[in-house]
Amino acid sequence: MIGFRCHRLDNGLRIVHHYDAATKMVAVNLLYDVGSSDENPHKTGLAHLMEHLMFSGTKHVSNYDGMLQRAGGDSNAWTNIDVTNYYDILPSQNVETALWLESERLLNLNLSVENIEIQKNVVIEEFKQRHLNQPYGDTLHLTHGLAYEKHPYRWPTIGLSIETIKEFTLDDVLAFHHRHYNIGNLVVGISGNVDFDKAVALVEKWFGDIATPASKWVRKLPEEPQQSALRFLSHKSAVPHNMIFKTYHMCGRCDDDYQATDLLSDVLGNGQSSRFYKELIQKSDMFADIDASVMGSRDPGLFFIRARLSNGVSFDKANAAIDGVLARLLEDGVTVHEIKKYVNKYLSNKLFDNVGYAEKAVSLCSHELLWGAAGINAENDKYRSLGPADVHRAAKHVLRDSNCSLIYYGPDA
Repeated sequence: MIGFRCHRLDNGLRIVHHYDAATKMVAVNLLYDVGSSDENPHKTGLAHLMEHLMFSGTKHVSNYDGMLQRAGGDSNAWTNIDVTNYYDILPSQNVETALWLESERLLNLNLSVENIEIQKNVVIEEFKQRHLNQPYGDTLHLTHGLAYEKHPYRWPTIGLSIETIKEFTLDDVLAFHHRHYNIGNLVVGISGNVDFDKAVALVEKWFGDIATPASKWVRKLPEEPQQSALRFLSHKSAVPHNMIFKTYHMCGRCDDDYQATDLLSDVLGNGQSSRFYKELIQKSDMFADIDASVMGSRDPGLFFIRARLSNGVSFDKANAAIDGVLARLLEDGVTVHEIKKYVNKYLSNKLFDNVGYAEKAVSLCSHELLWGAAGINAENDKYRSLGPADVHRAAKHVLRDSNCSLIYYGPDA
């Protein structure tokens, strides 16, 4: 169990706190409820650009990282399809420095034409390095673009194209920042060697007088229509190996069947005792590797199967072998032994994932945003309560041909 306390300021700002006496450090985590799915379809990549711009300096602080480093700290950030997260790690006696800096860049960020152009160029170079000039770098664009027709999960966090990033204006950035970067859209997590009362007092000092937006922004994302037939794409690319990508629509992170679907991905593709490894790696020479995973998104997401083919193996033969494993699971279900094994593996991984104070700060903020911080402990019980029937039910719902998007990717496609 992870101990925590929560508090809400009068202006609506949510605070989650975890005390850890075993460290002399503290993590200050700010989770903004905005990701790439909140973008205009014609202005994709803006959430990620905004993350970069948050390090561009403010009205009173020209060098955010430099000021934090002088206090013995470090910072970083990440953006995904649902949220944007910023974190500072520094000695606990200097925690106020981080809170001052975070409030400063929330209120007085230097969003100038010059800074925007600089960060646009940085993001464009990242786009080239990760998605254009790297083998398999465009797979997210292809898999999500094939699986989704209307929902904004159809584009990756980096955006749809470099051209769109080039066209962002100062007005675009200002409007996005005003809409999403405010007290009503923020959770602050503090974890480490600082007590609850002090943490709340310092957050109150630096964030308490920031006004709540006059009108709260309400998320209204288009609902993805149910897929009714197999979708297929053949994508020829000069990469080292042919690959197969199979994606299936699944439920969202807060739905009742999420944990069963997550466990299904483990039964199929997690480790050397998984179905795929035992049946397709050990017993055949068709695959170099194969795995399964889930997206873990707030809205209904995707269940992924990725397979790297051995040289000379045809796409159709490999795909038929994958479908054979899925058919046997759908016919026979899963065993009690498999359930117990992967539930224990999940619980162990979660324990290690949250072993540090910084990891706890992120997890607490994420759970608070989804369904309340108490979910960080309650979710373990959801996994413990799963049985073979739950996972089998999830498999029959997800692993249908009419729910699948299939991509053959590689030099032989």
